[in-house]
Amino acid sequence: MWLVRLYMRVLGQLGSDLRVGGVLALANVALAIAAFAEPVLFGRIIDTLTRAQSPGGAPVTFSSLMPLILAWIAFGLFSIGAGVLVALNADRLSHRRRLGVMANYFEHVLELPLAFHLQTHSGRVLKVMLEGSNGMAWLWLGFFREHLASFIALGVLLPLTIFLNWRLGLLLLALVGLFTVLTAIVLRKTETLQGSVERYHTDLAEHASDALGNIPVIQSFTRIQAETQALHGIIHQLLAAQNPVLSWWALASVATRASATLTVTAIFLTGTWLHLNGLASIGDIVTFMSLATMLIGRLEQAVSFVNQLFLQAPKMAEFFEILDTTPAVHDRPGAKTFERFAGEVAFDRVSFSYDGKRAAVADVTFRVRPGETVALVGATGSGKSTTLGLLHRAFDPQSGCITIDGEDIRDVALASLRRNIGVVFQEPMLFARTIRENLQVGRPDATEEEMLDAMERAQAREFLIRQSDGLDTVIGERGRSLSGGERQRLSIARALLKNPPVLILDEATSALDAATERRLQKALDEVMRDRTTFVIAHRLATIRNADRILVFEEGRIVETGSFDELVAKGGRFAELARAQFMATAEEKAEVGPGDVVMA
Repeated sequence: MWLVRLYMRVLGQLGSDLRVGGVLALANVALAIAAFAEPVLFGRIIDTLTRAQSPGGAPVTFSSLMPLILAWIAFGLFSIGAGVLVALNADRLSHRRRLGVMANYFEHVLELPLAFHLQTHSGRVLKVMLEGSNGMAWLWLGFFREHLASFIALGVLLPLTIFLNWRLGLLLLALVGLFTVLTAIVLRKTETLQGSVERYHTDLAEHASDALGNIPVIQSFTRIQAETQALHGIIHQLLAAQNPVLSWWALASVATRASATLTVTAIFLTGTWLHLNGLASIGDIVTFMSLATMLIGRLEQAVSFVNQLFLQAPKMAEFFEILDTTPAVHDRPGAKTFERFAGEVAFDRVSFSYDGKRAAVADVTFRVRPGETVALVGATGSGKSTTLGLLHRAFDPQSGCITIDGEDIRDVALASLRRNIGVVFQEPMLFARTIRENLQVGRPDATEEEMLDAMERAQAREFLIRQSDGLDTVIGERGRSLSGGERQRLSIARALLKNPPVLILDEATSALDAATERRLQKALDEVMRDRTTFVIAHRLATIRNADRILVFEEGRIVETGSFDELVAKGGRFAELARAQFMATAEEKAEVGPGDVVMA
């Protein structure tokens, strides 16, 4: 039954093409009837001819046979013409809907929370999108081209053969039923096995994606042979799981083909015996042999369809599993839209947990005035990034409230909220596109002059001049054609171009050398003026001039104050500072009194 439910759900994905699908379904019904009518009419023609040759039979003229012959030819021509039109439109519908469901899946995945993407390998997400949509395209194509007609012939028209000759009809029904039972047995035998096969396919996609995304590491650590052997290991496991499934289906395929010979032979022998005993005409024998050949062909198509459906089912089930994942963060009904916030941010007793067991953020409360610069410091895993992730609604808190300009951010439209917040991540996260396109991510309507100005302010103009195509230079996957510092400066320029009232810098200068960092810090100081800015930093020298510092430990704020106030307290922040700052007398003399230099 789960296959039937999956089958119906795939058909439900036709969406706007559902009406076209309905027309094609009706055409398949007509094709099935036409295919059934041809052998029946041919049998009637044979019966008419044989009766004319029997003793005392009335003579038959060509004109008297003409209605039967014309009907027979008409059904044949209809089958050919309608078959071509159905196949053509089924192809177009299949390809159109494949791209449609792929686009819907892609949009859905982009809306899923960060928690989903942290737990799900990107290789699996891509593999599910491609294989799931391809599987559905195959299903639609086969369903409307031939399989629906096959099921109608086997499920509806086959029982009607009893009314032509109930003895031959029952025999034909019994034989087809026997082969259907054999197919069902194969399904039961391979059901569990195919699930494990698909898991190995997923492992294969994840491993390959991992390796291809870390080529520099693999080459520098001479891991090529090890990674190749690991991939061969997965392939070996995949084949070990797949071969039993293929063996069962090969047996089913052979049995189905053998059934054609057995059925035609049985119909011929039984029909001959019935004819000799006056229980069947020659036309009946011809009709049932033609029907048997046609129905066994339909059975082969049905078995092939069920075989492929069974092989594709785990892929499509994975597709729907991800499609059914509900975005944890979404717009509330009547969500408000704001053109630009002033930038007053408040956290009121905010708590959040990733797993429901350990709090990543616990009872966090603070208020930031518009234009204020606030730094968040603490050990790795102390809750800094999670706190600011809650601000731009990467996820929502389990308790408490976050407001901007007095508005609960859950009542603000996501697009409006995120348009007002710029984020520079620790990892630059660039697209394999041009520099221009990467800059336009946050502001598609930016002019070239504005882009160049942002690059200048982010200390990135120098490396831009070195690019042969300037802003139109393609920077490769994740910006790999650029150095780490260049990638980070480009991501900073991207945020500056967006010009948001609230700015989040998550270790924004971590990939820069000391000289570039000092130049960039001056630019950032200018940019942060009159803008609410949150800075996450492990290198405490970068937050020397922050208006306020929040010290996190185990998801809680344990200290708050300016740099000098916190050092004077001698608490947790002072411990971090003592562990981090090891300036020599020469370094102090170089930077001047009051400045702090990291070793």
